Amino acid sequence: MAEPVVRIPDAKVALSTASVYPESTATAFEIAARLGYDGVEVMVWTDPVSQDIEALRRLSDYHQVPILAVHAPCLLITQRVWSTDPWTKLQRAQAAAEKLGASTVVVHPPFRWQRQYARDFVTGIWRMANETDVRFAVENMYPWRYKDREMLAYAPEWDVTKDDYRHYTVDLSHTATARTDALAMVDRMGDRLGHVHLADGKGSAKDEHLVPGRGTQPCAEVLERLALTGFDGHVVIEVNTRRAMSAAEREADLAEALAFTRLHLASAARPSSRTPRS
Repeated sequence: MAEPVVRIPDAKVALSTASVYPESTATAFEIAARLGYDGVEVMVWTDPVSQDIEALRRLSDYHQVPILAVHAPCLLITQRVWSTDPWTKLQRAQAAAEKLGASTVVVHPPFRWQRQYARDFVTGIWRMANETDVRFAVENMYPWRYKDREMLAYAPEWDVTKDDYRHYTVDLSHTATARTDALAMVDRMGDRLGHVHLADGKGSAKDEHLVPGRGTQPCAEVLERLALTGFDGHVVIEVNTRRAMSAAEREADLAEALAFTRLHLASAARPSSRTPRS
């Protein structure tokens, strides 16, 4: 029997609910269903629906779109969402993922001013990961820049590969802002790479989250590498559509991102060297 000439990994392609902002979480489910995404990642933030497990379950059931991941409320604007205590936030994110059938909780490293949280973060994430089947995938961040000045806002490190975590999330908009080599970061993450935020960037000081293919990041090359290594996590489209002039323009951007991702996840077949990590 002839070997296949194209290899398509088991990775599912999901839409982050953040990709429709300033539209609602409910709108993200509608668009994901209409465009044929495999699921959604729920960004837990100020939209009350994003914080409500039963409301999310109803949206998922109605649109027949599974919730594949929960992004814990780690942003500056979500400091009071699900408590002001960062460990309580992660416990609630874990509980939400378990109840909604999501396999992954995405979490950012702490801000440097969260000193106690930062001090205990690596061991605390391992402790929580050992108590559940849900993956805690820690996401790479970036230095904050203003003109010629740089501030290290995250601890222990914005480059999460410098610390020991069971699973990582790589975000290609963040690699652009950090001006770091995305492919090298993927290689450092190795078989601990469990989750991908796919977006693009041009290396500005702003976290741009462009549609893949519109910046300078090796989005296609990363996807092709995932296909060749048998990646079995999720690829999540997390792009900024705030400047879309209409709902139709926003939907066109998200359709383009989905098509780009599926195209480059299909690659010339080679033997897999990746051993899935539980």
